[in-house]
Amino acid sequence: MADQDVVIIGAGVIGLVSALELKRRGRSVLLLDRQRPGSGASMGNAGTIADFAVAPIGSPALLKQLPEILLQQDGPFSIRSGALMSLMPWLGQFVWQSLGSNARKNMQAIAALTLDAGSRWQALATSINADHLLHSKGCIYVYESKASFLLAKQDLARRAALGVPMQWLSPADLAVLEPHWPQVEGGGVLFPAAQSVLDPGKLMQELTEAVVKEGVELMTAEVQEVSPQRGAVVLNLSSGKRLQAKQVVVAAGAHSKKFADQVGDAVPLDTERGYHLEYDGAEARVSRPVCSAADGFYCSPMLGRLRAAGTVELGGLAAPVSGARVASLSRRVAALFPDLQSPSRVWMGFRPSMPDSRPVISPSRLGRQVVYAFGHGHIGLTLAPVTATLVAACISGQSPALPIDAYRVDRF
Repeated sequence: MADQDVVIIGAGVIGLVSALELKRRGRSVLLLDRQRPGSGASMGNAGTIADFAVAPIGSPALLKQLPEILLQQDGPFSIRSGALMSLMPWLGQFVWQSLGSNARKNMQAIAALTLDAGSRWQALATSINADHLLHSKGCIYVYESKASFLLAKQDLARRAALGVPMQWLSPADLAVLEPHWPQVEGGGVLFPAAQSVLDPGKLMQELTEAVVKEGVELMTAEVQEVSPQRGAVVLNLSSGKRLQAKQVVVAAGAHSKKFADQVGDAVPLDTERGYHLEYDGAEARVSRPVCSAADGFYCSPMLGRLRAAGTVELGGLAAPVSGARVASLSRRVAALFPDLQSPSRVWMGFRPSMPDSRPVISPSRLGRQVVYAFGHGHIGLTLAPVTATLVAACISGQSPALPIDAYRVDRF
């Protein structure tokens, strides 16, 4: 007989919010992680709750650049040369998903999850007394040249057609909203409904405290194996201990693939290595998250500091921090704000990346004994509340409010 009701593997933002949702629906929840809750990509991001982030990474435009990208190590999308061979199966899927019709379907599937992200987060933050950490001035994309602005209009028009609110900004408009940003010829786009987090780390602390207060049990433990059996799921821990649960949620981010494999679901999940630099006392450089569209990173104002975060580096879980990647991001920040020559701190973490940029949110091939919630890429923070409601529906066997066919583990 199972000694646990629901066990969630992974205490990032997806696991934490899912635990809170399940507990509020009357389930007993044990949350396992080998690290401190919320200490990975959940706190290392740009802090954007991005209703506008509906575009998949793979697109026809990116495909045209792929040969150049394979040789470029400091661009907004790069692949570590040492990881290229191991990434070939993933890249094959990525190329297929980047074709026109597939990319459009992927954008529609992502948009179905993101468009009410702000209201969901506002409700969640209010319920845990953390709404003081949310910021509601929107987010901006900046285009340095008129040519880059014109090229972006097709992508932006697709977003608008899916319901993303936006306001076009002339160079003069941009200078009024962000007077410290260097002048540009192209202009920008304001996404007014987007929210941001003034300190993702503090938000994760508030969320962890709320989870514990609601009665969720936290355990620091590393899961080695998930073994579904009749009537229970056995979890073997690195300590040698065994747990049995009625149901398990796999929300281990970039580390989720091995658990899906053990259950019998082959998932094309790989790892994006995310970086951020922080500059203490520089938060006044921008008044909201601002993204340099050409360079693919955000400058986000946070409590007592400016954070520069973003770009995509595919390269697995084992390689150390790339000094070249850090130096490249540092140069780009210094080009914007010449007085910021040296960051106060550097961070690198792992994002779970699917070839179609859609998360996996569904029961396993064995049914709702094991439920998946991983693969959110750059938008795990954004999608945590909606993911939690879908996970709760899957666990209980109810029909989810949003159809999950587009996010099923067996879609490939």
